[in-house]
Amino acid sequence: MQKRASQWLMALGYCTSRREAEGWIADGRLSLRDGTVLEDDPRIDPARLSADGEALDPAPLTLILYKPGGFVCSTEDPGRLVYDLLPARFRRRDPVLSVAGRLDKDTSGLVLMTDDGQLLHKIISPKRKVTKLYHATLARPVQGDDVATFASGTLMLQNEKTPCKPAGLRAISEDGKQVEVRLTEGRYHQVRRMMAAVGNHVETLHRARIGGLGLGQMAPGDWHALTEADRAAIFSTDASED
Repeated sequence: MQKRASQWLMALGYCTSRREAEGWIADGRLSLRDGTVLEDDPRIDPARLSADGEALDPAPLTLILYKPGGFVCSTEDPGRLVYDLLPARFRRRDPVLSVAGRLDKDTSGLVLMTDDGQLLHKIISPKRKVTKLYHATLARPVQGDDVATFASGTLMLQNEKTPCKPAGLRAISEDGKQVEVRLTEGRYHQVRRMMAAVGNHVETLHRARIGGLGLGQMAPGDWHALTEADRAAIFSTDASED
């Protein structure tokens, strides 16, 4: 898609007004990737542009973020936003970066953010059955019948009318309090509510993977743009642990 260079500066969040964007061009801050400074405001592919010597952010853009605990994913919730972990221009993008599968304030781990509407729909659509892998610390050891209940596809959550789809549950520590949970749907606070439904309580919760995409060596607060290989990994059946 081609727009005027000034329009791209606004759409990608670099500038908040056309006057500011035109000022960047007039000041020589916008150039082609080969270093040629723009002297007018042409219609152009943003992939050809650099601002202050750095390539413009891609459009569309998809990020992986390691969300620390204490941050919220929704602008409707009080508290520090995940957007505060990103460059300020990302929050000003049009279309906006949306979270594909929110995590609550106390949950850490992998978050995907994108302004690609088709990709967003594919990630969250139950029909795609994209697996989400969680690690949880429980108040009491997991029981053998809990595993069977999770896998049965009959577990009902409070105030829900349909049972949860079959989910994977297994202990990953000797005391049975550290568990791995695999879901293919994304109901509100689902892991916490499923554990409550079997009489247990989640003390800590961390999302380690979405599909075949994991956090790797990322640290809390780290983020980076996804490559094409990363995007493909979301829909991979490979969900091995990091």
